[in-house]
Amino acid sequence: MWAVHQLYNTLVEVDEYLQIVPSLAKSWEIADSGRTIIFRLRTDVFFHNSDIFPGGKGRKLVAEDVVYSFQRLIQPETASPGAWIFNTRVAAQEPFKAVNDNTFRLRLNEPFLPILGVLSMKYCSIVPREAVQTYGAAFRQHPVGTGPFRMVHWKEGQALILEKNPTYFERDAQGKQLPYLDGIKVTFLENKASEFVMFRQGQLDFVNDMDPTFKDEILTRGGQLKPVWNNRIQLHKGPYLNVEYLGILTDTTSKSPLQLKGVRKALQWGIPKEKLLMYLRNSIGEPAQYGFIPNGFPGNSRYMHGYTYQPDSARAWLKRSGYNREEILLTTVPQYEAIGSFIAGAWQEIGLNVRVEQVPKSVLLQRTSKSEIQFFRGSWIGDYPDEENFMSVFYGKNPTPPNYTRYKNPMYDQWYEMAIREPDVTQRRKYYRWMDSCVVADIPVIPLWYDMVIHLVQPNVSGFKTNPLNILELRRVRKD
Repeated sequence: MWAVHQLYNTLVEVDEYLQIVPSLAKSWEIADSGRTIIFRLRTDVFFHNSDIFPGGKGRKLVAEDVVYSFQRLIQPETASPGAWIFNTRVAAQEPFKAVNDNTFRLRLNEPFLPILGVLSMKYCSIVPREAVQTYGAAFRQHPVGTGPFRMVHWKEGQALILEKNPTYFERDAQGKQLPYLDGIKVTFLENKASEFVMFRQGQLDFVNDMDPTFKDEILTRGGQLKPVWNNRIQLHKGPYLNVEYLGILTDTTSKSPLQLKGVRKALQWGIPKEKLLMYLRNSIGEPAQYGFIPNGFPGNSRYMHGYTYQPDSARAWLKRSGYNREEILLTTVPQYEAIGSFIAGAWQEIGLNVRVEQVPKSVLLQRTSKSEIQFFRGSWIGDYPDEENFMSVFYGKNPTPPNYTRYKNPMYDQWYEMAIREPDVTQRRKYYRWMDSCVVADIPVIPLWYDMVIHLVQPNVSGFKTNPLNILELRRVRKD
């Protein structure tokens, strides 16, 4: 996704404040009660210079390129994992139309107000027909887009080299053409410890996230840069649209103690989330003491009463529930071994008998998709900047994924259906809050923490910013 963002553009994009802003489309209008959107395209956008075009010079982007790109996304022969974003939403007849070279029309089955956020996803990148037809299955090695950079060289698993696109259409406020950088080199390393060594030696300008092997060397328990690194490293942190959680299969036919609401409440009250984050993650993230909607959204659930660490309340709920120390199995992945052990130990102290098993991530995803696991570790990362993306996880008519817990609540489903048709943003967020309140009350999941974007950047790099979708934005980055 990070590489695609440098090579391609979408009709609209998301700014650092999670607002939908123009990209290839300079403006748009919504008609037919939300079923139709008309996009007016920029007229100064050209595809990268490439041998696929006459004379090797990139041609102008037109509305037919948008039609082709979106049709290609949903065609069965493409087998795109992103087909779901359109398949059940766009009209059966003529969903995508080029009204003229500079006007594109999108038609939906039913109003779906988060659609603009969906169109900012990298699946919706605009590609030229000539590149796909020329390269076929090798198109991935020969990308041709309209983005700020173009690909020069890619040796898989080792390095990816991009160079500045000399015909890129965007300019800064002073009229200077973007991007500022002449090029980008992406290095692929399997060992995160090696990554930090290379960063410390100045061979890398930026590192994403922080591996446990070196987090204690860099950060205090409170998540601040240790004094020894001041002026040697820039630490960038910010909200990330990701919530880490434990999911509970809400199968009413099961005899698992997890079906007892008192047991689920005890699980919620019995986790010292602040300590978990401080000692195992150096305070990277915020304890998830509210709902499922993470930080970064205006609609997150800070207004509601959530779950803090209350061991006495947890014991009281266990006693009230009739729980008799039956074993509860929590399934997680090897990377969460320490976190799973920490949580199980805290639950043991309040009288819960929890055993943690580890399986490969692929196995966990496969088994949760088949509803074969009662209690599992999960995470949900926002694909686009609308709370609907998180609330869809509990919509009763959704399959697995995204509804891994098989949660069903008629009132929740009614609010969800009202929200996605609601044109007023303020009212839509009220629906989201009510839905999130249902999740807090019914406990199909136990949110652990709201995640945080964390970047290490060299001191000679400027203009590097974080954003809640953790998109790598390099158009306005400079290196001294």
